Amino acid sequence: MRYFSALLLLLLAACSADDSDQPSYSYLALGDSYTIGQSVVEEQRWPEQLAAALREQGTEIRGPVIVAKTGWTTERLISAIENNGNLGEQYDLVSLLIGVNNQFGGRPVSTFIPEFEKLLQMATTLTGGNAERVFVLSIPDYGVTLFGSNRGPNISAEIDIYNTASKTLCDQYGIAYFDITPISRKAPNDPELTASDGLHPSGKMYAQWVDLIREDISKLLNR
Repeated sequence: MRYFSALLLLLLAACSADDSDQPSYSYLALGDSYTIGQSVVEEQRWPEQLAAALREQGTEIRGPVIVAKTGWTTERLISAIENNGNLGEQYDLVSLLIGVNNQFGGRPVSTFIPEFEKLLQMATTLTGGNAERVFVLSIPDYGVTLFGSNRGPNISAEIDIYNTASKTLCDQYGIAYFDITPISRKAPNDPELTASDGLHPSGKMYAQWVDLIREDISKLLNR
C-alpha cells in the first residue's frame, strides 16, 4: 500500500512539474472602439478571441489586459498609457490598433505619424524592449458601412493613407503589421460582418481577423 501511495505522489509531482514548465504569457491590447469591441459582447472582442484561439493551440496566455476606449485618438491613447498606474512593467505581447478617430476627426496624417511612432515606442517599452513581441493591426474601413456610406470613397482613401503611414513606421521598427482592412471591406457583401450599430465589426468579422493573424502570433510567442 505504501508503495502505491509513494508512486501516486511521484506521479502528481511529475504532473505539477510539467505544468510549471509550460510558459504563461501576458497580453496587453491597446486601441480604441475596435479593440474594446464596441457593440459586441466581451468574448467576441478580437483580443479575447485571439487569446482563446492561442489557448486552443496550446499556448498558455493570460488576459488580455485591454486599454482602449471608443473615440480615442492616438493622443488620447498616449495619455491613457502615461496615466494608467495599473499597467504592469512588462508584457509578453502587446497589440496596437489606433488611428480611425484621427481620420474621423479630420486630423492630418502629418500629426498622426509622430504620435503613432510614440505609441510604437511605448508598446515596445511595455514588452521590455522587444519589438518582436509587438504587433499592429491596420485600421478597418468604415467607409463601406451604413454609417460611412455618405462619404464612403473619401473615407476609404483616407484610411489607406493612414494605413500606409503606420505600416511604414512598423517596417522601420521591425514590428509585425497585419492588414485586416481587406476583410473589413467585405462587409457590404455579408451583413453579418457588421455589428447592430451599423458601424463596428461584428464578432464574426473579428473572428476572421483572428484567423488571419493567430498562426503568426503563435510563432512570435514560441520562438
